[in-house]
Amino acid sequence: MPGRYRDFTEDDYRPRPNRRGSRPRTKDRPDHSDAPTAMVVGVDRGRYRAVLEDGSSGAPADAPVITCVRASRLRRQAIVPGDRVRVVGDTSGVAGTLARIAEVLPRRTVLRRSADDTDPTERVIVANADQLVVVTATADPEPSWGLIDRTLTAAFDAGITPLLAVTKLDLAPLDAIGERFGATGVDIVPCGFDASGRPRTDALETVLSGHLSVLVGHSGVGKSTLMNALVPQADRATGAVNAVTGRGRHTSSSAVCLPLPAGGWLIDTPGVRSFGLAHVDPQNVLAAFGELVPATADCPKGCAHLADSAGCALDAWVAEGRAGESGQARLSSLRRLLDNLRG
Repeated sequence: MPGRYRDFTEDDYRPRPNRRGSRPRTKDRPDHSDAPTAMVVGVDRGRYRAVLEDGSSGAPADAPVITCVRASRLRRQAIVPGDRVRVVGDTSGVAGTLARIAEVLPRRTVLRRSADDTDPTERVIVANADQLVVVTATADPEPSWGLIDRTLTAAFDAGITPLLAVTKLDLAPLDAIGERFGATGVDIVPCGFDASGRPRTDALETVLSGHLSVLVGHSGVGKSTLMNALVPQADRATGAVNAVTGRGRHTSSSAVCLPLPAGGWLIDTPGVRSFGLAHVDPQNVLAAFGELVPATADCPKGCAHLADSAGCALDAWVAEGRAGESGQARLSSLRRLLDNLRG
């Protein structure tokens, strides 16, 4: 009808408002530099347990444990026991409260492994540890020489001081382990049993005091038993070795960090049956074979130290007995690792 409709012009156009808002997203992140720092002591299905640090003295043993989630921007970053983080929100530790991990601080050390020597995917085990305790039994199960060599290699590559804690001395003497690793420069700490059948951990407690240490070992070597003796409140499940396969059963499903009575913290990890070194620079492998290092001074420049390396001085060094009674076995292990990493 006349007068009811009129021409629609460009000036009449009014866009609908954006439901998501018109404010542009900013790349600036909130500043959490003043947020309190804490050490992660446990990880369980997207929840993180952490202990607030007390200034430069680190995380006190009697501090409350707070439960945290991580900020969405950290969802692709692995957060593991030993990590130092900045937390915001409710840090009281009261049951039912929840804090948020806003930042993961730079790590001093990182212990990691891969599924095998060619798998580029790395799994971070713990962060900021300064000691790695490789737990091995004298028998039941027999020492896994290859696994020990790999674990020592990972420790040296990460800049972590390794040591060997030997259990089940009531089943077999320390001789074989002493012969194989006595000349490496790695400390060997015997952990036998006292008259009441409890693990004797006095020597190990002295070494661990004041450090952030991590226990790593083959399933069934007595790692959880050792953890329970060192930290009475640990209550880690223990199990027997399978009589048919000779292998231990996994009794720890996740890593946990607990305070030591004499000071320091100890991280217990699930038992491992493989320890890939895909992330390790082959140049760093030799550090785990301290008794062979002096021989390399006479090797040609750029020597790969393999069996087919022309002029490699390691063969003569071992043949002369200068690497100890287990020199040939150790050299074979070194070359096997180097060959795998080359491959």
